Amino acid sequence: MSVESYKHPVSQLLSYGDCNKMNSDEWPNYVEELGFGEEHISELIRMATDKTFFDIGEETDRLDIWAPVHAWRTLAQLKAEAAIEGLNPIFHLDDDWVMSELPQVYSLIGPAAIPFLIAHLGDSDAEIYSRAIAIDALEKIGNFHPDFRDQCVAILTKQLSKFTEQDRDFNGILVGGLVGLKAVESARVIERAFATDRVEPFIVGDWWDVQVEFGLKSKDEVRPESENNYFRSFPNRIDISEESSTSNYNLGKLDQKTKAKRKQAQESRKKNRKKRK
Repeated sequence: MSVESYKHPVSQLLSYGDCNKMNSDEWPNYVEELGFGEEHISELIRMATDKTFFDIGEETDRLDIWAPVHAWRTLAQLKAEAAIEGLNPIFHLDDDWVMSELPQVYSLIGPAAIPFLIAHLGDSDAEIYSRAIAIDALEKIGNFHPDFRDQCVAILTKQLSKFTEQDRDFNGILVGGLVGLKAVESARVIERAFATDRVEPFIVGDWWDVQVEFGLKSKDEVRPESENNYFRSFPNRIDISEESSTSNYNLGKLDQKTKAKRKQAQESRKKNRKKRK
């Protein structure tokens, strides 16, 4: 569909700007600045999923390639429940901006997105990177909406309980989501998954790391030699055990160095993929 088909104020997003030059952690207030309302939701969904922008290819200097990003951010700020299903066409795209920002979009829309995310999480035919969006979104919803935290933990734990049938990388991402939700109550399922070697440790660390994150082990305890050998071959691995509370089963916050590493990796992926695919 032609980009000229978009009407004001949605058309303003065609030239709003290069997202690489903006702070990805602090989105502009599109709703207030550009005057968006519920009446623009359908056209914003159309822009966010418009194949035209994802097929532009090497023409990376065109500002309109960023229109979908601005559109889905606006939908998030409008808490547009119509976008829950409406954004489904881009859920399957191997695009770093989609993978990075859709979880935040769904978390801002809110708990109404949970049924859709459950369905996508359980879709074994979907690519792992696509299902990872659902995991990240459920983690964010659980943290941003405390009343739904237990539900999100239960959903991810139930999915992890199928660890023998699932890819090790996928299980690792699930464990990461549960760690992010401080889901100490899921420790037994997580331990079983590690014990059967069904979790990729490079993604989330090993069982020892997870126990430290959960406060079940102290970071000062001596790690068993058998659990050290694997990671000595990965000196640059992000160690999730760098900082952890050790009392009352409370998770400590990751230290600034660890968070900076993760953010740097994420930003690097974004900057090396400006085109839409």
